[in-house]
Amino acid sequence: MATPVEPEAAGFVAAFVNTLDREEGRDELATPRELAAWFRARGLLAAEVRTSAADVNRTAELREGLRELLLANNGAGEVALDLSALNRYVDDSCARFQLRFEGDDWVLRPLAEGFDATLAQILLAVGQSVADGSWARLKACADEGCQWVFFDQSRNRAGHWCSMGSCGNRAKARQFRARRRAQAAPLSS
Repeated sequence: MATPVEPEAAGFVAAFVNTLDREEGRDELATPRELAAWFRARGLLAAEVRTSAADVNRTAELREGLRELLLANNGAGEVALDLSALNRYVDDSCARFQLRFEGDDWVLRPLAEGFDATLAQILLAVGQSVADGSWARLKACADEGCQWVFFDQSRNRAGHWCSMGSCGNRAKARQFRARRRAQAAPLSS
């Protein structure tokens, strides 16, 4: 069986959520200028569109809502998650799309303008990854201090950590030490 390949939409969602690196304490979208630069570099924000502190906050809220969903994909939550933050965007005008036919293909384009159109592109990528089946393989690392988003390429979709070499080894070492403490505890009584 071939190793699953990360589709473009899933890769974009992962890159977006990973703009906040919890281990390093670095947020690539912390200011209106950084926010605009990140989306412009990906061709998703026109040069004339200005971003604000409110846009930074809305983007961070969406990013963390997606991270919660991706933690749930890794078994860290219930199916009945609080989807209110994500659904707020879906209910807003920024999540309305127009179907267009182009050649032999069709595309969905956001009807919103300005920065709302950019947020709609994120939601569209989420929808595309759900539709192509890659969403279930997108996960946030089970290490609470990390939560880096990765595409689970394991055959049985059982990956829990972004890297077995770092987060996975730390988790296994913690489990080992806890077992050793539990075994030693009855002897010291």
